[in-house]
Amino acid sequence: MIRRNGLLLFGLLFLMSIGMNACFVIPNQFSGLAPGPWRGVLKLELNPVTPNPKGEPLPEKMNLEFEEVTQGQLPFNFEVVYDNEESFHIELLNGEERIILDDITMGIDRATAKDTVIIEFPVFDSYIKAIYEESVLEGVWIDRNRENYSIPFVAYHGQDYRFTNLQKKPKMDLSGKWETTFEVDTEDAYKAIGEFKQNGNDIQGTFLTETGDYRYLEGTVQGNKMYMSVFDGAHAFLFEAKIMDDSSLIGSFRSGTHYRTTWEAKRNPEFELTDPNELTFLKEGYDRVSFTFPNADNEMVSLEDSKYQNKVTIVQILGTWCPNCRDEVKFLNNYLKEHPDMDLEVVGIAFEKKSAKTEALAGLKRYQENMDLQYDLLYGGYYEKEQAARALPMLNHVLSYPTMIILDRQGKVRRIHTGFNGPATSKYESFKNDFDRFIQQLVSEQM
Repeated sequence: MIRRNGLLLFGLLFLMSIGMNACFVIPNQFSGLAPGPWRGVLKLELNPVTPNPKGEPLPEKMNLEFEEVTQGQLPFNFEVVYDNEESFHIELLNGEERIILDDITMGIDRATAKDTVIIEFPVFDSYIKAIYEESVLEGVWIDRNRENYSIPFVAYHGQDYRFTNLQKKPKMDLSGKWETTFEVDTEDAYKAIGEFKQNGNDIQGTFLTETGDYRYLEGTVQGNKMYMSVFDGAHAFLFEAKIMDDSSLIGSFRSGTHYRTTWEAKRNPEFELTDPNELTFLKEGYDRVSFTFPNADNEMVSLEDSKYQNKVTIVQILGTWCPNCRDEVKFLNNYLKEHPDMDLEVVGIAFEKKSAKTEALAGLKRYQENMDLQYDLLYGGYYEKEQAARALPMLNHVLSYPTMIILDRQGKVRRIHTGFNGPATSKYESFKNDFDRFIQQLVSEQM
């Protein structure tokens, strides 16, 4: 959609006439972003140009070997889709997943007097704010769940590749199952399973861990290098690896600008992680859980309430900031919709990154609305796992968000499932089938 100069002039005149306390004005929302493919980049590290006033050769700029990608850049793809002549939405692309973003505001930023767009990720309480000029967006991604956390962002219209449009012949096909170790050679080392599907230079996949999966990763294999990324408004993950002569992988993993570690992997189709039903359990002397927490309206809700009596009940430990929790929420929500007459209840206990209770409750309210939640969502406290464990002292620990506790009609704990391997993984279908069999069994049991 082409903007007219008269509209921009009107916006500037309007901007001059308003009070000094306003920072973002919308004289008339206008259709702005060009339709079609865009390539976005989160800049995880600064790459300043070395000053060279005399024009002399710079040692670090000589004898460079061409790199497939720019270091420290996390790329992702999205499409701008117009619903009619005036309104549009954005579809964020990660592998097979498409995330619809329709909470978009366009106007003139008072601070810059430039066309500006704000793209909200309402479920995860983050947003992109960027200046829009012709076919370029430039600004920042801001995560409200972290204090003063922002990452520079830029996007270009018309680019549909992710890391590179090069087509270097891959050293090998990485498709298959990989035994993986993160935090290599540290006391915090942990195991994972890499699942990859490669088609030529293109690669998709994920990593499964004992606390959940890393969702839909997408990238490229160029020569002896592999690059994968995901950005969904919460995850900002960048994986890079080198294919070694023994066919193993050694690489780096970045989560935004706050975390970086190394990882290694070897192909192993037989490798398995610990059974998720064996990681969390009740302490000796307990056979059930009990709690009373406020809901989003600050009304106290207890597991002893009549609503949960004589029914199979699922207690879900989660955080509204957690993408794996969102996958599990969607699964449980859909299951309730598909079985409206089943004697089954779900109640979620959210541990939030907002330390102020009023802010946390407001976040729960937004989450319920955005997810069209079919069950109660309660506020358990601050998100640190130690605090969650104190709120639920009958558990040996809270290892992961999410954790799902399944109770029978008598209120006894029959299973505790730690983490969630969602639709990006090969485990998802078998989990759904096993879950349905187990719930049907519990519902059929008599009091």
